[in-house]
Amino acid sequence: MDHQLFAEIYDAHAGAVYAHAIRMTADRAGAEDIVSLTFLEAWRLRDSFDRVTSHRAWLFGIATNVIRNTRRAARRHNDAMARLPPPGTVPDPADAVVSRITDADRASAALAVLNRLRRADREVLVLHVWSGLSHDEVAQACGVSVGTVRSRLSRARARLRKLSAAHLAEPSASRRAPASRTAREGNL
Repeated sequence: MDHQLFAEIYDAHAGAVYAHAIRMTADRAGAEDIVSLTFLEAWRLRDSFDRVTSHRAWLFGIATNVIRNTRRAARRHNDAMARLPPPGTVPDPADAVVSRITDADRASAALAVLNRLRRADREVLVLHVWSGLSHDEVAQACGVSVGTVRSRLSRARARLRKLSAAHLAEPSASRRAPASRTAREGNL
């Protein structure tokens, strides 16, 4: 069969196949898909077209089979979906966003007041928390005992918590920039 003959058959019967599909499915969008699949199958079977006595009946037969296959596939899909376990509760992404904002605010506040700590306490805190060194490694890096590292770290964390909370409590417009170098040197 040549392309021109197939195009003529499509033009002559596509509307009738569409009407048949709507009557069978009561679904306009689904009927469009059925028409497409019907003519795709007709093209695949075009070698048997010479033996067809009624093009319309032949196409309606193909369309009916396409409808059956589509319904069977939909039924199998629905059955498979019914066998799946029900989905668990999905966490609300807003909670994670709020948590990240809160964490970012706290981190920003900690950084803003970090320079207000004593130099030795700040060094121990930065080496342990941000650089990930153990107490022993911090003691070695600072040239002090592990006990001194632990006490400085405890003192630095407590002071940082207190200063950060105070910083967060201030209205954002009145938050001060980190203390000047002269003021920081007084905390040494």
